[in-house]
Amino acid sequence: MKADLDIFYLGFMALVGVGYVLGSFWFSRLIAPSAPDAKKTSPYECGEIPFGGAWGQFNVGYYIFALLFLVFDVEVIFLFPWAVVLKKVGVFALVEGAVFLAILVFGLVYAWRKKYLVWQ
Repeated sequence: MKADLDIFYLGFMALVGVGYVLGSFWFSRLIAPSAPDAKKTSPYECGEIPFGGAWGQFNVGYYIFALLFLVFDVEVIFLFPWAVVLKKVGVFALVEGAVFLAILVFGLVYAWRKKYLVWQ
């Protein structure tokens, strides 16, 4: 019975959270003044006269480094709780962590060998 009540509260709070976010967007859209003109819709150039469009292309190398950063950042998120419970869980958790790290190292070595990490 307690688990059912916990699930109900969890679902209720999730709905309240999503409703709050959507309601905030809706309310700000409702009360925001809407008077677009050429100056408001032009890209901001720090006091300089704007030139060109606001959409520019970036070097693909930035995206590759960003993806690698995200992968290893998420790795750290998973490794901290794993390290905390490692003594309690034992060898099984050690093997799981080693497999997880081996997969990530394999991906890094693959990117290195394909020369994705060489800035061009």
